[in-house]
Amino acid sequence: MSRQEINRSGEMEVFVRAVELGGFTAAATACRMTPSAVSKLITRLEKRLGSRLIHRSTRRLQLTPEGCAFFERSVAILANIAEAERHASAGEQVAGHIRINTSGSFGNHVLAPLIPGFMALHPNVSLEIFHTDRIVDLMEERADVAIRAGPLKSSSLTARKLGATRNIIVASPDYLRRHGLPRSSAELAKHCRIGFAYSRTIEGWPLLVDSEVATIPAARSLQVGDGEAMRHLALAGAGLARLAAFTVKSDIAAGRLQPVLEELNPGDTEEFHAVYIGQGGPLPARVRALLDFLRENVSL
Repeated sequence: MSRQEINRSGEMEVFVRAVELGGFTAAATACRMTPSAVSKLITRLEKRLGSRLIHRSTRRLQLTPEGCAFFERSVAILANIAEAERHASAGEQVAGHIRINTSGSFGNHVLAPLIPGFMALHPNVSLEIFHTDRIVDLMEERADVAIRAGPLKSSSLTARKLGATRNIIVASPDYLRRHGLPRSSAELAKHCRIGFAYSRTIEGWPLLVDSEVATIPAARSLQVGDGEAMRHLALAGAGLARLAAFTVKSDIAAGRLQPVLEELNPGDTEEFHAVYIGQGGPLPARVRALLDFLRENVSL
């Protein structure tokens, strides 16, 4: 067996670290190598494979399609090795760092209340939580888990369903006093409807019109980039907003917001998923523990 064959897992580990950390210098520090040694190792790897894995024309690493495929398989293989070693030693240890990407609405209203319980169960785990409503590239963002709403596009990612929520049109009592309560879909044209400033699967508000579901066009006069900003604008009396029920449940109970046109709500739901890289292969114990915890404890 040649030296190259003996070091295949080592090559994979350096390559994966370079991708996860976003550069050769960071990977060199993590792997206790020099940046030039990391660069030469990956060049040898590409030569042996006969494929370019990384574009080097930009300041950050950009994977080729072959690089993406090799990264995903390498992550799975290294996880297999780590799992075998854990089983052969004292058992699986839930420890390490987890980077989570989620929307502000889910992060504030669902995830944040659950975090103390997860940390109490797994004190050797550290967490980073980033909020954004845009769809992110897990490899580019170096996220272990992303929590996303809506239908999932086919990809190399794996997803676990966490639940589903209804959407509700709401407004503040102050806004309704000033502008009146709309009683039909036609009357919505007279109102400020706060919309999202990014593309969504359904552009507009589905409502029952003559017993059929019709989509009321999205408003353009006031748009925001995330659900929490929309909620705060609704609370401030800026207009009507259509939001996930779990984000406004406490506001409705406290009288800060009021449901609007609920009799015309078609009852459609939006699913939430925990998304991660992999095709059903073994996961690090820390990631698996988080996914299991979320599946058992998330309530929408």
